[in-house]
Amino acid sequence: MAGGRNPIRFRPHHFLCALGFEGNGYSSAFTANMSDIVDGRLRSPGGENTKITVTFVADSICTPCPERRGLGCVKLHTIKQLDERHAKALGLRDGQCITWGDALKRIKANVPPGNLSTLCQNCQWLELGACENALERLHQAEPVLSSATGSGEKA
Repeated sequence: MAGGRNPIRFRPHHFLCALGFEGNGYSSAFTANMSDIVDGRLRSPGGENTKITVTFVADSICTPCPERRGLGCVKLHTIKQLDERHAKALGLRDGQCITWGDALKRIKANVPPGNLSTLCQNCQWLELGACENALERLHQAEPVLSSATGSGEKA
């Protein structure tokens, strides 16, 4: 069962990255890891019960990232700003443990469509539009826990 495994560790900004993930990444190892986490755990049956521990250092998604340096990142300033904005918007604190289902409720309650240009400012993935599209689907109450939407495209 998805919720019964060890918790995933997420930096605050990775909650929205996971929501909008469509198979792109910094490297093939990064993309495979992200897919294992997002498609294999969060979007799998029972994924809403997956436990996630909030951290402000390198997390489960960062593990294979070519830009990771120990518990940090070569883009430390940008990442720190992203994490601070996301933590404030979602009411997250270091060490807090929530479920993916709770994270989705927090995103829906606190991040309106169109808000990502401010919240995710300086994110290189923002221009792809995947996160904004996923956020709009969440607000429209379309399924966001499964890997595919009705059209067969990844959520």
